[in-house]
Amino acid sequence: MISAGEFKNGVTLEIDGTVYQIMEFQHVKPGKGAAFVRTKLKDVINSGVVEKTFRPTEKFETAHIDRKDMQYLYSDGDVYNFMDPETYEQIGINQDIIGDAMKFVKENDSCKVCSYKGSVFSVEPPLFVELEVTETEPGLKGDTATGASKPATVETGAQVMVPLFVNIGDKLKIDTRTGEYLSRV
Repeated sequence: MISAGEFKNGVTLEIDGTVYQIMEFQHVKPGKGAAFVRTKLKDVINSGVVEKTFRPTEKFETAHIDRKDMQYLYSDGDVYNFMDPETYEQIGINQDIIGDAMKFVKENDSCKVCSYKGSVFSVEPPLFVELEVTETEPGLKGDTATGASKPATVETGAQVMVPLFVNIGDKLKIDTRTGEYLSRV
């Protein structure tokens, strides 16, 4: 149990049967009346954000989120298959749960599978990946990093905006959170 007066960013708790993660909190002591805690909470299962206020003495049950490293094996239609590298147990996760998380992930890459009480609600790809460019317009001699960019397709099929000097066959480092090109490898 955790009281509202002990809130910290990143803590997950269960409120009215819903699991929330604290994104921001602020202790407020107005001139008149009792103190309260203003929070911004993210619903970890539905990804919605809500703002709520609590009395500092209110208590909530902490929610334990399991994040397990699993290896992405292959996709079969709308189902993505993962394997636990320790037990070799395989699970299939539906496209609805994963969303766009897998667009930069290749087969055999490691991901974090997030679950609450045994129910998988999301997959976190690695923060950075190295992918090869499979399709883009050719770079021209004299093209430099002046801020101009062009679209490029990487080996997973995802599109990334890259500088003009990037060519087919180049390996790129990509931030999976934003989908941005970081550098050539």
